[in-house]
Amino acid sequence: MVRLFIFLAAVQLVLFVLALISVLSADRVRNAPRFVWVLLIVLVPLLGPIGYFVWGRPVAAPREGTPVRRSKARPSSPDDDPDFLSSMDSEQSRRDRELLEKWEREFNNRDDDK
Repeated sequence: MVRLFIFLAAVQLVLFVLALISVLSADRVRNAPRFVWVLLIVLVPLLGPIGYFVWGRPVAAPREGTPVRRSKARPSSPDDDPDFLSSMDSEQSRRDRELLEKWEREFNNRDDDK
């Protein structure tokens, strides 16, 4: 029984040290400010470090060459995006109509001058 107690105390100490080092060296933490995580790790013996590793540790950045997970599929290029294409079509059509009207006015003004 004493050996089990010593083993669990050692596990708790290792978790405490690892969690404290991790929270103090991380650039950002999740779900709470850094000082809250430090207080939880120090004041709540076993659940504080476990809670930090489960809910507070920052999500690792994707590694080079691995696919990036996105919550929603996005078009790979503007040509694949129907909203972009419809907006371009309407803008281009408007510009074309304005240009055609300008040419017609210029053509009519030139015919009137002769």
